[in-house]
Amino acid sequence: MITFHSVSKVYAKEIGAAAHTALSGLSFSLEQGQTLGLIGANGAGKSTSIKLLMDFIRPSSGAIELFSAPPDAPLVRRRIGYLPEVANFPANLTVLDLLRFTAATCGITRTVLQERGQELLTLLDLWEARKRPLRSYSKGMQQRANFAIALINDPELLILDEPMSGLDPMGRKKIIDLISRLKADGKSILFCSHILEDVDRLVDHVLLLHKGQRLFFGTPAELVNQEGKQTLAEAFVSRVKQEEHHG
Repeated sequence: MITFHSVSKVYAKEIGAAAHTALSGLSFSLEQGQTLGLIGANGAGKSTSIKLLMDFIRPSSGAIELFSAPPDAPLVRRRIGYLPEVANFPANLTVLDLLRFTAATCGITRTVLQERGQELLTLLDLWEARKRPLRSYSKGMQQRANFAIALINDPELLILDEPMSGLDPMGRKKIIDLISRLKADGKSILFCSHILEDVDRLVDHVLLLHKGQRLFFGTPAELVNQEGKQTLAEAFVSRVKQEEHHG
């Protein structure tokens, strides 16, 4: 489903910023039907990994496979649902406008769009607000609208960048319940989050990145046991502190 083969990414020197290595020799895989959580501090390489998967940027070395093809393969994107960290909607459009646009790019028929659009917007509590301009949506509503757009093509793989970011407890619960439902439906999911309680609850495996390198790949329970801690958050802090001390 997803495979990174010794992937490195070096950002070139720019005015006011030195060249730096965002990822160094990263290898991991996500199998069909699994959920993987990317965790790490700011600057660990999580966003770079997602941008590489989405073919927004290219690796400096190594190779990436999605569905046994490179990320730039023409039909790969139709099999993916992508949720960016920050919604950047044209303020005057509605969620229906964006669903129509996404459906057109994915080759979805009008009938399927109408049926699936109503199903998703009802599930995400947006049906009554479907004709309102997106500028009038709260943060939680915008995040749910983003989810509807990501799911309209019934993707096999979901790539979610901080899906719970900025949400209140009720908003978080809606998104957690949705991800749990998608897991139960057999979707493959990769997401990054700073909320390690949510990661622990949802994922099969975690990939812990630190300064562009892989510190751990395995189940949350394995990391907790290795560090002799009670929670994933405590184990995460312990492993990173060890690396900082040895580094």
